[in-house]
Amino acid sequence: MSILLRQPAAFPWPASGNARPAAIRQAWRGRGRVGTTVRTGRISEHGFLADGRSAALVDTGGAVNWWCPARFDGPSVFGRLLDDDAGHWAIHPEGDFTSSRSYLDEALVLRTVFTTATGTVSVTDALALEPGARGHDIGMRSPRVLARVVQGLDGAVPMRVHYAPRFEYGRVGAYLTEHDGVIGATAGACRLELRTDVPLTFADGAAAGRFTARAGSAHHFTLGYAPTYAGDAPVLPDAADVVAGTVAGWRSWMDLHDYLGEYRDQVRRSALVVQGMTYGPSGAVVAAATTALPERLGGDRNYDYRFVWLRDFSLTLQALWRAACPDEADRQFTWVARAMGRLGDAPAPIMYGVEGERDLTEHDLDHLAGYGGSRPVVVGNDAWRQRQNDVLGEVLDAAWLMRHYLDPMSSEVCHLLHTLADQAVRDWHRPDSGMWEARDAERHYLSSKVQCWTALDRAVRFGPRIGQPADVARWAAARDEVRAAVLTQGWNERVGAYTGAFDSDDLDASVLIMPMVGFLPAADPRMRATVDVIERRLSRDGLLRRWDGDPAGFVICSFWLVGCLAEAGELDRARRLFEQLAARTNDLGLYAEQIDQATGEQLGNFPQAFSHIGLINAAGRITDAAARFAHERPAVPTGAARTEGATG
Repeated sequence: MSILLRQPAAFPWPASGNARPAAIRQAWRGRGRVGTTVRTGRISEHGFLADGRSAALVDTGGAVNWWCPARFDGPSVFGRLLDDDAGHWAIHPEGDFTSSRSYLDEALVLRTVFTTATGTVSVTDALALEPGARGHDIGMRSPRVLARVVQGLDGAVPMRVHYAPRFEYGRVGAYLTEHDGVIGATAGACRLELRTDVPLTFADGAAAGRFTARAGSAHHFTLGYAPTYAGDAPVLPDAADVVAGTVAGWRSWMDLHDYLGEYRDQVRRSALVVQGMTYGPSGAVVAAATTALPERLGGDRNYDYRFVWLRDFSLTLQALWRAACPDEADRQFTWVARAMGRLGDAPAPIMYGVEGERDLTEHDLDHLAGYGGSRPVVVGNDAWRQRQNDVLGEVLDAAWLMRHYLDPMSSEVCHLLHTLADQAVRDWHRPDSGMWEARDAERHYLSSKVQCWTALDRAVRFGPRIGQPADVARWAAARDEVRAAVLTQGWNERVGAYTGAFDSDDLDASVLIMPMVGFLPAADPRMRATVDVIERRLSRDGLLRRWDGDPAGFVICSFWLVGCLAEAGELDRARRLFEQLAARTNDLGLYAEQIDQATGEQLGNFPQAFSHIGLINAAGRITDAAARFAHERPAVPTGAARTEGATG
């Protein structure tokens, strides 16, 4: 990908039949602060860095527009994704340039090459891993350091630096001070220190400077974070050492896993992204690295996804199993059991903070303009209060898939699985908020009923490992009741499909999970009719909306459609659709949550684990279906157990 940029500039809106209000257009424009204000890139123009604690997003113009250094869901110090005044750190050529970029050696280390009329220069960015950490130890004790290395490649390129930290999501600016060549910024609970060999001048809480990158030259920038009152100063290692060590650390993790199925490159990249969204100290995987990026530009569905959903956790385990990364299954399940605690009569909690926090109360950041004028800007997520019965099946299904790695099973995990099965018996007939987390009313969502069936079916399969004979008999009886209800009340003769909820005419792509959990074969006549109706009415150019009126195509639903086609034996169609979807990543192979069906614009929080999980599992289903229909045993990635009857 090569992009021509002028500094400063606002980028054009995607072609659309709807004119954008001037107030919204203005939200993209720089406001003339110290140095040069660089335009904030589109969602898809960002690269993703991770260190096992947090994530940073860097756009094609060399600007770090998002970083929450304490942890994924902590306050930002660079938040320009959500407001021009919320902080950023830009390093870029003066004048016009084109840029191209790539990850180094299958690592989450980003190298951007800028080409100008006078030469070329690269900027390499990395979030530091702990020195010497390798394999499954990466991300456990990362030092919270962002390193940037500028290297002159050819000619002489005048460069600019603009460093403008803003703490607490842009609420707080800090006085900048310099001591022994280190630029300090402290305010409230946050302390940053920047070391560089480029002279910078201060004004209005920002630092700016100019330098020239000549062929063979190198300029280093190291930015470290520490809590103000923790006692220790930020760590400031050499930036070149950070880059080398981070490449080696990520590469060592990749070398432990080798997916052998179809679409190997895409699967390995998505597995790396999912691992990058893992909070190392606990092993929890966040749904996305950002908050409040909109499902519709200018709209109000702007949620915080920097938390851990049980639904995402279970699908993540399935995806990592597919990608030959199952080694930490017991750790993952132990974390979930500890986060949930001993469940009583209340519904199973559906989401947590990265260390198991339960209260994720939502509130608005009224001082931020929002991405593209999309407000409210929200932190926290009130979905934590909801009943979502589908999570019962998703956790038990993941446990069944990984059962060989859970042997011997800890008492915590055994109690968790038993309790979830009992909740499915008790609650399957109750309405809930569904997997799309409806905030208007609870309904009898079909996907929730199907996943209660899944919970009970897997509990029966576990049998004496998690329950007594009387428990197993009770689970089996309830499983059969759920199945009968879904088959009779879920089918809508008028629509000719299984619809989103009992007694509803509305289609919902969530019913595509039915073949994937083994509830019905994909070739079942009614299931096949459902797939056809959903594809015809909700899909456009391979992008599938969740329901009629959904603002954009939802990436994982599109991959579910791939899986259904593969399971039905339509491999050519499945591969064509997979390749269409794989071509819709950004230049680094990253997905947001949704893609606009008309413009192709990526929307929603970024990068989105759900989307990458969908890619991995769809590639695995194509691989398995190809082997099955060729009368071969299903291919199993190296390192993964053969799990007869398991889904994923």
